[in-house]
Amino acid sequence: MPVGSFYTRSNFEVPTVDLDAWRLTVSGLVDDPMVLSMSDIMSFGESMELVTLECAGNGRILMDPIPSGAPWGLGAVSVAEFTGAPLARVLAAANPLRDVVDFVFTGLDRGRVEPEGDINYAFSLDAGTALSPGPILAWQMNGESLTPTHGAPLRLLVPSSYGMASVKWLTSITAIDERFTGHFRLKYRYLGDPIASEGENVGPIRVRSLIVSPGDGEDIGERTEINGVAWSGSGGIESVTIQVDDGDWVEAGLGTPLGPFAPTPWSMSISLQPGSRSIRARATDSAGNVQPLESIWNRNGYANNVAHTVGVRVG
Repeated sequence: MPVGSFYTRSNFEVPTVDLDAWRLTVSGLVDDPMVLSMSDIMSFGESMELVTLECAGNGRILMDPIPSGAPWGLGAVSVAEFTGAPLARVLAAANPLRDVVDFVFTGLDRGRVEPEGDINYAFSLDAGTALSPGPILAWQMNGESLTPTHGAPLRLLVPSSYGMASVKWLTSITAIDERFTGHFRLKYRYLGDPIASEGENVGPIRVRSLIVSPGDGEDIGERTEINGVAWSGSGGIESVTIQVDDGDWVEAGLGTPLGPFAPTPWSMSISLQPGSRSIRARATDSAGNVQPLESIWNRNGYANNVAHTVGVRVG
């Protein structure tokens, strides 16, 4: 997806960054604290990943009643190729102590929240996730340097997790020996969600499929091709099934994703009866997670992965 079309979301205003003075600090419970320039970070090697990045509030306005928060429809998800240094390699160079529980990632974006007052955006990863092969410290997006809106000069990129974990305008990483309880770690929790424990952290992206074509409200012929994409933070896509009106669910054909964190394309050729028709798509991942047919409400409006439905006119 072109950078200009990639969704943007931040809890505070885009900060002004002095690129010449910028440094990344790695400190806390480490034997070898580091202050790194961009060239230092690049010296740790380069990893490129095609990643599906989705906001935790994507689909919020499909809940009833609509929770407070950014009024996202289904546009808060995008795919791009990110280039950066493997996070685990950078952290290993700092020699974290064995009793590290969380790594806290802090950005340069800053604003006022209650009751804390003025704070920088900060989020955490547990030590196991931070030291795993997936996360990267990204400086490029689609082969070009990050733009200010997307976190220049450096952002954390955590594949498979909702976007709040991929801290932009990254300025420090701090190793601590307890669970991080900062404002945004406490904000991104499931409250009143029937399929999550009360207060459980919002984590892996829930399985979802989207119908790309035909579009909602489109006029189409009786013989048509239905195309879409599906993804999950908990495993690969095992199947996508399609239902027209209240008919039987029929399995679509799956394409090959372009990487472990890229979406899976799917398609189906179908004959439809003339008139107004409803088309619904439902994905299942390799962990056995299946999209619900109704929105799963929670107090903060997170992770609504209800099966996507479009209405068409067949003529």
